[in-house]
Amino acid sequence: MGNKLSGKELVKLGFPKNNTINIALGQINRYRKREKKENILLEAQEVLLHPESFKTHATWSKVAEGLLDPVQVQKKLNQLRTSKVPFSIFGENEIDEQAKFQLYDALKLPVAVRGALMPDAHSGYGLPIGGVLATENAVIPYGVGVDIGCRMSLSIFDVPASFLKGKDHQLLAILKDNTKFGMTETHDIKADHDVFYRDEFNDIPLLKKLKTKAYKQLGSSGGGNHFVEFGIVKLSNPLPEWELEPKEYLAVLSHSGSRGLGANIAQHYTDLATKKCPLPKNVQHLAWLDLNTQEGQEYWLAMNLAGDYAKACHDDIHRRIAKSLGKKVVVTIENHHNFAWKEKVDGKECIVHRKGATPAQKGVLGIIPGSMTAPGYIVMGKGNEESLNSASHGAGRLFSRSKCKSSFTQSQIKKILADNDVKLIGGGIDEAPMAYKDINKVMALQTELVDVLGTFTPKIVRMDR
Repeated sequence: MGNKLSGKELVKLGFPKNNTINIALGQINRYRKREKKENILLEAQEVLLHPESFKTHATWSKVAEGLLDPVQVQKKLNQLRTSKVPFSIFGENEIDEQAKFQLYDALKLPVAVRGALMPDAHSGYGLPIGGVLATENAVIPYGVGVDIGCRMSLSIFDVPASFLKGKDHQLLAILKDNTKFGMTETHDIKADHDVFYRDEFNDIPLLKKLKTKAYKQLGSSGGGNHFVEFGIVKLSNPLPEWELEPKEYLAVLSHSGSRGLGANIAQHYTDLATKKCPLPKNVQHLAWLDLNTQEGQEYWLAMNLAGDYAKACHDDIHRRIAKSLGKKVVVTIENHHNFAWKEKVDGKECIVHRKGATPAQKGVLGIIPGSMTAPGYIVMGKGNEESLNSASHGAGRLFSRSKCKSSFTQSQIKKILADNDVKLIGGGIDEAPMAYKDINKVMALQTELVDVLGTFTPKIVRMDR
């Protein structure tokens, strides 16, 4: 297109020959490519003369930042420390060596303060899954994970578990009609939500671009190990405020995160972190953003928005199911397990990353799922500082997805589902119940981290196909 703006034209205007030009061209190409070049050049001239006036402008905010406070892409590698900060491993004999080595690398980061590994841990990118890391004034996008705000949500109905008997057909239909999975499925009738009116969707250009997709995907779940399921909650130690007897109830449990919104945020800020914070190749996924910088603050806001959006998705799923069921939810228990929080560690405020770990501060409730044929656990944290107030986020994988495909068959899965009286919609071989560790063994390894209040046993499960 002859009308396309070039970097040379911006240099001619007086823009410095640094990354500001690339940022400007990227923003113009993204948001203003249909406009006349002359008009954009006039506006660019204004930005150059008065950058302070454009600090919150949708197109020019990043350019204005670059002019006011030029960001240098760091060339020099950040070296790891030679020794590790303090850490604890729970269930050490059940965890693969690679996951431990990934934690050991993270413990040598210059920003690391303390770490822990949960008994369901296995290797991942950056921090291992089941890894917890406290850092000083720094956030690691891959320490949070790609699926920001991936979480559990449990709705308990004041309906006896016997309600499930003979209703397989009805409950399968409710799940089919009220849940959406994978990359393309979305609800025909969209729901609105307060989260879409947050300032971040207007103030951060990346989020502005993702808002429409986020709106479409509200109330849907991703692929992989995400699920929505009907099951039986057995309360052994119900809290007085629940006003429920210690018996069995109908419940719905969901597991999913922030969809395309979170994935795009993770990718964008990880790319930024690796440019700003170069690390040796084997640990480049542990690149961090300083929270005193614009990028660090922006990621923090975007991450929190993605977490709230993930909660909104679960709330919408449970609202739709409760409405279709015609029953009222009496207790909701929920928790993130891919996120970062500001918390006190050894007396000072740190950023605590939990990548596949359940918050387990004293008195805090959470859900630790098993597999589609194994119980999940309703837990209350004990506030163990050795684990950085954390517990496992599930049973943890025993077999990788590719190993599952070469090790198991559909007929094996059908048999184990039938033996456990579980009905399944979707679910690939990579999510076979046998892919997971024994949840009872995992729970036995974290008795000093959580108390068990009850269990959830899946009966009708919906996953991506």
